[in-house]
Amino acid sequence: MTEPFRQSDENPSGPHAQAPAPSAAPAPSAAPAPSAPQQPGFPPPPAFGPGPAGGPAHSGRRRARGPVALLAAVALAAAAVGGGTAYAFQTLTGDDSGSGGTRNVNGTSVSAGSKGTVAGVAAAVSPSIVEINATTGSGKSTGSGVIITSDGEIVTNNHVISGATDITVRTSDGKTYKARTVGTDSKKDLALIKLEGASGLKAANLGDSDDVQVGQEVVAIGSPEGLTGTVTSGIVSALDRDVTVSADPGRGQEQGQGQGPGGGWPFEFGGEQFNGDTGSSKTTYKALQTDASLNPGNSGGALIDMNGNIIGINSAMYSAGSGSGAGSGSESGSVGLGFAIPINTVKADLGKLRAGAEG
Repeated sequence: MTEPFRQSDENPSGPHAQAPAPSAAPAPSAAPAPSAPQQPGFPPPPAFGPGPAGGPAHSGRRRARGPVALLAAVALAAAAVGGGTAYAFQTLTGDDSGSGGTRNVNGTSVSAGSKGTVAGVAAAVSPSIVEINATTGSGKSTGSGVIITSDGEIVTNNHVISGATDITVRTSDGKTYKARTVGTDSKKDLALIKLEGASGLKAANLGDSDDVQVGQEVVAIGSPEGLTGTVTSGIVSALDRDVTVSADPGRGQEQGQGQGPGGGWPFEFGGEQFNGDTGSSKTTYKALQTDASLNPGNSGGALIDMNGNIIGINSAMYSAGSGSGAGSGSESGSVGLGFAIPINTVKADLGKLRAGAEG
């Protein structure tokens, strides 16, 4: 039979006293235990009146209850501290998954659980990246573009659509639209095109390239070799790289697909030409350097930070066989040297492009 829990006011006031409080309801079967004989040199045992069944045997239980109560108190304290620690960890890490809701990062649809992952960025931003197919008098070119308004304004590279007589755009859901050129700026290798009859498109969030740091992770999305929506990732390798491209608005048309023999747009970097001849009319801009894999067709696509913000427009890539001194047997393809026009350069040029600038 379990003894009722003793309240704190049942403790005797003396440091060694053991006398219990009288029981409110003596058990009928209880009988006083015989007094133990007093032994010389020891105080007499305390006298017990009628009490619960077991009589003096309860004194042993009461003396043993001290350590048991202490252990129970320690266990309760540990549970409380553990719960508090778990709550503190949840608060510090911002983990509120128990709420059953999904938070969104401001300006994107990257869920909090996917924030900072390539998969999360790809899922959020891919609907804002398009494939561009341009027809010129000497062939066709394929590039990429970034949707910046829901009614179909798209930023891309000038060399992707330069000299185009027909532009077709395919969105991530497979729909195709005709597009017209709104404005071009060959000195910055930028162009703005507008889809016909488009609405409800997902516009990308334009970030701040001044906040970009060397070593930060990035994602590139585009249509290399016509493979729509290809996602690659890497880091920002350097800032403010001087990249020189042709400033001749008609050069893309002259070179067919706007691409040189190496498959990419001709540019100069470090005093050497890549992907063909840039011509005599040139312009130089400051670019972000990345090791995210870029290939022909990525031009005009997005370089994205891990919060889903566009920080650059991919514009040039170096391949091992594209240098001016490379032999015909050299390998081609991305070797981790890609360049993007900083998004702040794009934002500064948008007014001019929307006004119908040419050149």
